[in-house]
Amino acid sequence: MTAATPEPGPGPEPPPGPGSGASPEPAPDEGPGPAGRSELTERDRAVLAVEKRSWPGPGAKERVIRERLGISPTRYYQLLGVLIDDPLALAHDPVTVNRLRRIRDARRARR
Repeated sequence: MTAATPEPGPGPEPPPGPGSGASPEPAPDEGPGPAGRSELTERDRAVLAVEKRSWPGPGAKERVIRERLGISPTRYYQLLGVLIDDPLALAHDPVTVNRLRRIRDARRARR
């Protein structure tokens, strides 16, 4: 008995990109994110990246929020509040999301 060899194809498939229609499947226990999304938006990833950094003071962080993200700090924190409850954000950056959840929960407990 001989082993069947697969027919040569066009080569390995490139990873799915924006607009390709293909996206990685979410982990079974997480399900799709809000509004049925299966991955974070570029803006969501940028918000997490800003929050991941350490800042010398509030002024530097606010300046980066305005310059890089093009939104006000108020809008940034609104987006961040929603984002830390998003299972896709947790899958993308669990350390940052869990740290932010602990901070939020500690503030709520003090009230």
